[in-house]
Amino acid sequence: MKIITRFAPSPTGYLHIGGARTALFNYLFAKNQKGDFLIRIEDTDKIRSKEIYEKQIIHTLNWLGLDFNNKFIKQSDNINLHIKIANKLLEKGFAYKCYCSEEEINEQKEICKKKGIQYIYNRKWREPKNLRIPDNVSPVIRFKSKISGSTVIKDLVQGDRNIANSTIEDFIILRKDYSPTYQLSATVDDHEMKISHIIRGDDHMINSFKQKQIYEAMGWEIPQFAHIPLIHSKDGKKLSKRDASSTIDEYIKEGYLPDAIRNYLLRLGWSYKDKEIFNMEESIKLFNLENIGKSPSKLDIERIKSINIEYIKSFNDDNLFQQFQEYLKKFYSDIKIAPEIILKIKQSIYFLKNNASSLKNIYNNAEYIFNYNKMSKEFQFAPNDQQIKIINTLVAKLVKNKSINKDVLKKIIDEVIQENKIKFKEFGQPVRMCLICSSKGPSITDIIGSIGLDETIIRLKKYINN
Repeated sequence: MKIITRFAPSPTGYLHIGGARTALFNYLFAKNQKGDFLIRIEDTDKIRSKEIYEKQIIHTLNWLGLDFNNKFIKQSDNINLHIKIANKLLEKGFAYKCYCSEEEINEQKEICKKKGIQYIYNRKWREPKNLRIPDNVSPVIRFKSKISGSTVIKDLVQGDRNIANSTIEDFIILRKDYSPTYQLSATVDDHEMKISHIIRGDDHMINSFKQKQIYEAMGWEIPQFAHIPLIHSKDGKKLSKRDASSTIDEYIKEGYLPDAIRNYLLRLGWSYKDKEIFNMEESIKLFNLENIGKSPSKLDIERIKSINIEYIKSFNDDNLFQQFQEYLKKFYSDIKIAPEIILKIKQSIYFLKNNASSLKNIYNNAEYIFNYNKMSKEFQFAPNDQQIKIINTLVAKLVKNKSINKDVLKKIIDEVIQENKIKFKEFGQPVRMCLICSSKGPSITDIIGSIGLDETIIRLKKYINN
């Protein structure tokens, strides 16, 4: 049997980090088994589904490197088939028309609430021998769930799960307006797509029990199920879409690398020995369902940062600069940077990436190169007499040179320190304040190398000529 997995997001919001992990696990399992990974956009919620969310989901999957050749189906295109299957279930006696009004359903729910028990539809229209069909009322179609016995799902992550059939209500598969519900649409589409393994969050466990009954009623081959534990916040609560750190877009905006986020998601509930860093090739080769943990995982922002730092350090400078340029175009397109300045940033990326946990950090580290005028207006620095003397000494030595290299610059710095009888810290602090509007930052030689000799002299003179 060919292995086929799917990721089926609903475009009712931006891609959640839990959804991204589900997509990744489906992708890696399919690729590990030499199978196919498919995308299905479940857009049947006409009110909440938005094109902007759909585009973001597709873009994010591409950003993560989950290759699906940009081919995907939309659930809304299959509605006629869903309705056809609902009618077949009706014909075969596995479904029935329910004419209960909303008032009746609400009354049933209120009674259950008062009794402190879970609401289950009372199956009033399951055997309607003595009931009169009301006039001018469009029915819903309910699936005729099993009443006795139990159903077992041999879950590939959670192990055998058993549920009493009496706890599964006769769920709606077709609404009054003939629109299919999730339970029906997802089952029909999974069958049509020949999905062999359904890998999703364990909050879908009850859905799997319901959908398994539809498979059995239609005589279809039942896929294997694997339910992944959910991701919790640092407080141990179920991660919500309202949490600021829950959507992948937030990490993209902060300048995290796709390789790092993918690596973090892989380790969020899955492990292989004591290995922490996995490239895509290793991830595909080593991934399996057996190593997925059964307990919820906690979202750890600091861990994401540390993994991102590892990737920033490991990337060659050209590759890192290319990603940095793409980041600039996406999030800082309003800032116009001259080509010669871009070249200076590229030549300086080797030290700008130091202590950077994201592309945004690299942007902040590089800002003194291309945005100095604005920074210096907002930055207040009035050097004292000793600092003015140090800066004057440095300027006097720099202006004697038409060009400069690191060795010459180091010699000049040593001379300034010796002549003023100071320690390097007393030299470095005011010079950095003049050049990058901060007392901390790259080495003086790297700073001067990145902005050039002429610009260095201009910036230093700005503070001693005021």
